[in-house]
Amino acid sequence: MFLPGYKDLVKPQWIATLEELKVSGELPVSELSRRLAMSYMAVKQYCETLRNLGYLERLRAPRSEVGRPEIFYRLAPKADLLFPQAGVGFALDLLEKLKVMFGESAPERLIFQYLQHQQERWKPHLAKARSLVGKATLLVALREQEGCFARCKYDSENGFRIEEYHHPLQPVFAKYPRAIGMELRMLEALLGTRVTRREIPGGRHHPARVDYEVATL
Repeated sequence: MFLPGYKDLVKPQWIATLEELKVSGELPVSELSRRLAMSYMAVKQYCETLRNLGYLERLRAPRSEVGRPEIFYRLAPKADLLFPQAGVGFALDLLEKLKVMFGESAPERLIFQYLQHQQERWKPHLAKARSLVGKATLLVALREQEGCFARCKYDSENGFRIEEYHHPLQPVFAKYPRAIGMELRMLEALLGTRVTRREIPGGRHHPARVDYEVATL
């Protein structure tokens, strides 16, 4: 099933193309157009657009008869992101099972190990940065690959900070609040400076967010 949240945001023809290739695997444009009841040129255009976006791969297979090679399309690895995965509910269930099997502190120990592993993976990337602001910018990019949504901001009144509007582990943090401090210490270790975390409540004119104020002096 195509990830429900995307269905309202993209063309229905794209959805139909992706879902048919998910079900059928590799298909030539001629067969795909037949199954979708669309013209050959329209389907080819949709496939090429999705290929340029990274969601499809294009292949050519020689015809058994005289003529040009036939064009096939199949889902690219990036397309996996469009289909539901085991989510935060699954993670919370596992953490609760760990608590039953190995004691009350087991979930937090596992979260700590996860964050430590994340720190070790990211540390070599941040070492390439020539400044603290550069490090923070790279860190935001790395966190966005994990599902976060944030922006680096600076103003004379509040200084340099990372404004975070979404974190996929927020439900885990709500259940295990000590993990918030673990992650904050990880961020400080990666940036090599003090970081202050502030939760900013939402209002009529702005959404709720978390600010990470980065000490630059």
